[in-house]
Amino acid sequence: MAEDIIAGRNSVTEALRSERSINKILVQDGAKGGSIGEIIAAAKAKNILIDYVKQEKLDKLVPGMRHQGIVAMVAPIAFQTLDDVFAKAAAKNEDPFILLLDELQDPQNVGALIRTADAAGVHGVLMPKRRSCPLNAVVAKISAGAVEYVPVVQIGNIAQAIEDLQSRGCWVIGADMDGEEHYTVNMTGPLVLVIGAEGKGLGRLVKQKCDTIASIPMGGGVSSLNASAAGAILMYEAVRQRRMAGKELWLNT
Repeated sequence: MAEDIIAGRNSVTEALRSERSINKILVQDGAKGGSIGEIIAAAKAKNILIDYVKQEKLDKLVPGMRHQGIVAMVAPIAFQTLDDVFAKAAAKNEDPFILLLDELQDPQNVGALIRTADAAGVHGVLMPKRRSCPLNAVVAKISAGAVEYVPVVQIGNIAQAIEDLQSRGCWVIGADMDGEEHYTVNMTGPLVLVIGAEGKGLGRLVKQKCDTIASIPMGGGVSSLNASAAGAILMYEAVRQRRMAGKELWLNT
């Protein structure tokens, strides 16, 4: 049976809180304090197997990662559909708010974007099946467990996916330095934010398919932000605008 590995106390805690199937938890010999006891108690309550192992074994399972003395063997992330994302928005009586990642391959950026997406109330994250980083242990740890809660949809052709989203009534905004300053762009209503890949940004055809291009003003010597920082700024500008629009609607009723 295929399984993934997640590491770190936040990631394992959120996996336990979610409905994700956990096959086994490995705890470093002598690890205690903080949330370790709570994790062990929660795992025992769910009848999850717990093995106590030497640090070297955890180091080999997740090389280069700060595992904090705990690793879990879990079922792979269950990808969802675009219909699931729209249903989630409808259940909350909200306009769809979607993040589309254009071939991002750095797990640090993907994890950080998923964490921000969860905090900002994004209904789903779309990632192409090819030329995207897998949802691995690094993504799970950097997302602080948010990958357990934000629906992730694997898509094929990005340009075709954008056309599908537009046919469903979404306004698609791409992030690029050639666009309008982001705080002048309307981000209320059904919305898709497209974040380009590290280094090369949005693909040419993807950029052409977007309804609007939004840029982030840069006032220093550096010409651009990394993908996760740019995505966070745009997501929270959308949150600000949508909340302000909601307040105006409430005041006028």
